[in-house]
Amino acid sequence: MSLFLSSYENRLDTKGRISVPASFRASVSNEKFPGVVLYRSFTNDCIEGVSMSRMEQMASATDKMGVFDSELDDLSAMLFADARPLAFDVTGRVIIPSDLLAHAGITDTAIFVGRGNSFQIWNPDAFRAAQERALKNLRHVRPNLKIGE
Repeated sequence: MSLFLSSYENRLDTKGRISVPASFRASVSNEKFPGVVLYRSFTNDCIEGVSMSRMEQMASATDKMGVFDSELDDLSAMLFADARPLAFDVTGRVIIPSDLLAHAGITDTAIFVGRGNSFQIWNPDAFRAAQERALKNLRHVRPNLKIGE
């Protein structure tokens, strides 16, 4: 299973290529597909990223939904129709499609943010603001993460 940790800020080159953090590439190194799958987040102005096996798990999870469920239609349109499998080049870079970059407001610099089984790619300023909001929310609700149950 892939595990994405930490945050890394990288620049896009003039051709739109960006280096995927080495630890993220290492996390998917045992995958059948030598790259990542990206799609527009439908909860934030960022790009979501997963391994191909995680995308397959999400596809399996949608099999539990009703075939004619309107939520399945919306989810399929946003998740699977929008997903872009991007293979790494020899130096570990990918070209993020321009519509994904526009969705996240990314122009020249992006921050890769580990989220455990997935990661996100943000405009650095937007991420810092979102991270501050998240910290304030967590201090207020003080979640209790139960491990081993």
